[in-house]
Amino acid sequence: MKHRMVLGTAMTCVLMASTACSQLGSILGGVGAGSPQGGGQLSGYVEGVDTRSQQIAIQTSNGQRVMLLFDNQTSVVYQNRNYPVTALERGDQVTARVQSTSGGAYYTDLIQVDQSVSSGGSAAGSGNVQSLQGTVGQIDRSNGVFRLDGNSSSVIVSLPYNVRQSDVNTFNNLRVGDRVRFYGVFLNNSRVELRQFY
Repeated sequence: MKHRMVLGTAMTCVLMASTACSQLGSILGGVGAGSPQGGGQLSGYVEGVDTRSQQIAIQTSNGQRVMLLFDNQTSVVYQNRNYPVTALERGDQVTARVQSTSGGAYYTDLIQVDQSVSSGGSAAGSGNVQSLQGTVGQIDRSNGVFRLDGNSSSVIVSLPYNVRQSDVNTFNNLRVGDRVRFYGVFLNNSRVELRQFY
């Protein structure tokens, strides 16, 4: 893993925190009920680490974004070695131990890296960037996603954690029926993460 930090804008961070935390209870679903303080486990891919607000953005397998708080007591373990949280990379596949806080947020004290994107595995975000185009079929501005309709299929396109302001502006100006062209990476057969509009 490389030691680098991915910083997102404060606005993006607040947006994700407000939408993801309300859904985390159902995402955890009682998994790891025996873990400390009634917490659970959450698996997914790292979207970014915001050191200013001390939050990690995780995308679960069903495409939901979850914000987890961390501090200097949070451990990151990869191949039986400890790393700082800032060593996490976008696309790393992780399992986090999660606890609820008194303020209603969610905190992780332990993150196990199941597969590092730097190891050349198939983690999300490590795929090839592709040029895509189609018609905007539906827009969910609160979650930063839109549906792209092509000739024979549709995919859900999500904005990245560290989205550029120019791409935020383009997204905010999208209307149903617009033709769009952009670069993106397939996370799975039905979901694409946007890299940039053009």
